[in-house]
Amino acid sequence: IEAKLDRGRGVVATVLVQRGTLKVGDIVVAGAEWGRVRALTDDKGKKVDSAGPAAPIEVLGLNATPLAGDELLVVESEGRARDVTAFRQQKRRTAVAAASARGTVEQIFSRIAAGEAKELPVVVKADVQGSIEAIAGTLQKLSTEEVAVRLLHTGVGAINESDVTLANASRAAVIGFNVRANPQARELARRDGVDIRY
Repeated sequence: IEAKLDRGRGVVATVLVQRGTLKVGDIVVAGAEWGRVRALTDDKGKKVDSAGPAAPIEVLGLNATPLAGDELLVVESEGRARDVTAFRQQKRRTAVAAASARGTVEQIFSRIAAGEAKELPVVVKADVQGSIEAIAGTLQKLSTEEVAVRLLHTGVGAINESDVTLANASRAAVIGFNVRANPQARELARRDGVDIRY
């Protein structure tokens, strides 16, 4: 349902069990991420050992934040989990590359039609994956004939130095929703003149 990066607990995925029983120690795959279930927390905040069908549960132990809406599956081994996630990550990279190439061609045509259209590149960081999807969708709708919004990077968690470095290299703005920049990123942004908006 949702995924976030919690400072004390790491990656926390909120899931709704549809079939079977999810147990502590299970190896799971969620989208292009995988992990071993370290802990399960029910909707009352109590730690449990397993969760059955129709149970909303928080899962700790994934290696990175999956996308909201990704299906979480239990697999038989770490090797199988690695194979599945490597395949999915490659597929996602190919799709992103195709989309950005398509965007580039469309931008060339729109520049020709509009007499040199401008572009606003942005880096978006938020507290949860669902927020990123909503913000990205809203930013895309803001594009006009004069200015097109281009998402360079999106991610869950605090704004860090690599976000600021990417923004600086692309002359982009950094947008943070319910997150702050860490001290090193703030200093780097101040030094390089990168605009961070919360």
